[in-house]
Amino acid sequence: MVKQEDKIAADWRPRFGGHVGQGGIRFAAWSSAAKGLWVSLFDERGGREIDRLELQPEGEGVHGLFVAGLAAGTRYGFRADGDYAPERGLWFDPDKLLVDPYAVEIDRPYAYDGRLGQRRGEGTDTAPLMPKAIASALPKPLPVLPLLFRPGGLVYEVPVRAFTMLHPDIPENQRGTIAALAHPAVVEHLQKLGVGAVELMPVTASIDERHLPPLGLRNAWGYNPVTFMALDPRLAPGGLAELRDTVAALRNAGIGTILDLVFNHTGESDKFGPTLSLRGLDSRAHFRHEPDGRLANDTGTGNTIDCDHPVVQEMVLDTLRHFVRHAGVDGFRFDLAPVLGRVEGAFDTAAPLLRAIRHDSVLGDRVLIAEPWDIGPGGYQLGNFPPPFLEWNDRYRDDIRRFWRGDSGMVGALATRLAGSSDVFGSSRQRTSRSVNFIAAHDGMTLADIVAYERKHNEANGEQNRDGHDENLSWNNGVEGETGDGAIAKARFDDRRALLATLFASRGTIMLTAGDEFGRTQKGNNNAYAQDNEITWLDWVGRDRALERYACMLAAVRRSVPALADTRFLTGQPPGGSEIADIAWFTETGVPLDEAAWHDPGRHRLVMMLGGAGDGGCRLAVVINGDRRACMFTLPEREGFWWEPAIEALDGAAGISRPVPGRTVFFMIERRAGPAQTKENRGGK
Repeated sequence: MVKQEDKIAADWRPRFGGHVGQGGIRFAAWSSAAKGLWVSLFDERGGREIDRLELQPEGEGVHGLFVAGLAAGTRYGFRADGDYAPERGLWFDPDKLLVDPYAVEIDRPYAYDGRLGQRRGEGTDTAPLMPKAIASALPKPLPVLPLLFRPGGLVYEVPVRAFTMLHPDIPENQRGTIAALAHPAVVEHLQKLGVGAVELMPVTASIDERHLPPLGLRNAWGYNPVTFMALDPRLAPGGLAELRDTVAALRNAGIGTILDLVFNHTGESDKFGPTLSLRGLDSRAHFRHEPDGRLANDTGTGNTIDCDHPVVQEMVLDTLRHFVRHAGVDGFRFDLAPVLGRVEGAFDTAAPLLRAIRHDSVLGDRVLIAEPWDIGPGGYQLGNFPPPFLEWNDRYRDDIRRFWRGDSGMVGALATRLAGSSDVFGSSRQRTSRSVNFIAAHDGMTLADIVAYERKHNEANGEQNRDGHDENLSWNNGVEGETGDGAIAKARFDDRRALLATLFASRGTIMLTAGDEFGRTQKGNNNAYAQDNEITWLDWVGRDRALERYACMLAAVRRSVPALADTRFLTGQPPGGSEIADIAWFTETGVPLDEAAWHDPGRHRLVMMLGGAGDGGCRLAVVINGDRRACMFTLPEREGFWWEPAIEALDGAAGISRPVPGRTVFFMIERRAGPAQTKENRGGK
């Protein structure tokens, strides 16, 4: 067993970076091919270079220097010299100021400028264009507390800036920042939804893609990092302390914090991109290259981090430890996670970095969530990450959308997804589902737009609507986009309720993207990464409060029924000590589905019956009417028990038979009958 004191050993620190010590600062960087490395020191405003000192080779690619007399707050950057041959992965240019890959704070945001990508000898010193790292004395490491979030809970995906930019209760000077997440109005909203952990979309410093500034756009999502530890000053003007305090405030409210981190590429892009940090220090080591010297592009961004390299692995592990030790986060979501497991270019479930994360004394018990695909060879790896990694389940997303769109033959797929996707995660060695069930995420249409747009509408992105996925498995209920037709508006509202109810009725971990609980829209834009404006900012004033109330009721049901959050695979048999099966499937007439019913292409109705819904062997019935026509549903009856609505009653509901409107998910919970619940007054037959 790992001792608590081993997890927070005060004398542990990364080998590299700018470390403030007694009497000065030690600077250290790594490069296997540089012929010279320097640290450039800047004045207190970061505008004027006041000294340039050569780091000394210390063996095995390490270059270091202790500079006496320097203190916390010193602004600095690195420079490297060596061969310049981009076609061979060599980009050394001492005119390029490089941000320390281990910087924990920078003095300004990154800003794209074409001069940062000029060839050696073509441009001038880039120091005026670059942020400066700030040497910081880190706070005492936090004790590693038990996790608040457990698999089976609700992950709430939050774009930090967009989440609070229009929130009327948050002071204007705090909107769009990490600190705003600790505001009482936000915390109250999260608690009503039963959020187990917020998953913060990237909060580390990122740079705009080079095509955005000429279009007057900027990256609103943050999935284009340069360095991995430094927070973006626009999101965290209070630096690491702001994140630390917010994590603590959320924890006090019973909510964990998960960071979405990008270790698959950097904003240095392709061969035409800027030289900002890793490229200038040692591109050939930090990025994967094809045999002919070209940058590998398994990410679609122009470069791919080489997580098979020991120094890169060390950097990733140091970054993760930094956020656990100094910010107290519960865990991490890994963007394009197969990159972390590529060994010599091919994904390997036993890759050194994946193994190191799982077995690290600080990281091994944290929440780990993989986005299990990239665009490289063999990049789709859903179900193949090793436990305890949870995985975003796009098969869940697609099958749920297909069912509610009305596609034929989807009732079997619906049942499989509701029950935890054993076809994906149920190998002989695994007894629990690692699925993260979601219907909509930051990437793609919002939940509200799924039922209002059949086609993407990305014209505002400046790429003639060519970007983003063409197939969204969406429908518009008769009219594309906004409409004043009351019947269509009602149909869309019903569909949104049905989608939310399906998500909350699903076994295992579920994920909801912020605002989907109250009908946020991006006007059909399914790739809104470049829209730092009202397209992505959550409209708190105009939100659909009726839908929000319904989502909160769903959350209350989920909290009260342990069987919904349980991640164990179901058997269809009574578990030990029980008289009823852990799961059973029924038709609308109350009889078990037979083989013909499962394979009926026209079937759009189903009842999922979960055992273990409460004390005394009670059950939960999830009644799903995916047809557009209302239907009478009859539930199987047991002597001594009666059924009651778990959320809200239906008009004309009585006894074990209920008229269920079309496009509806209805929850019934079984209660042990008391003296007042006789067969007669229950309307039994």
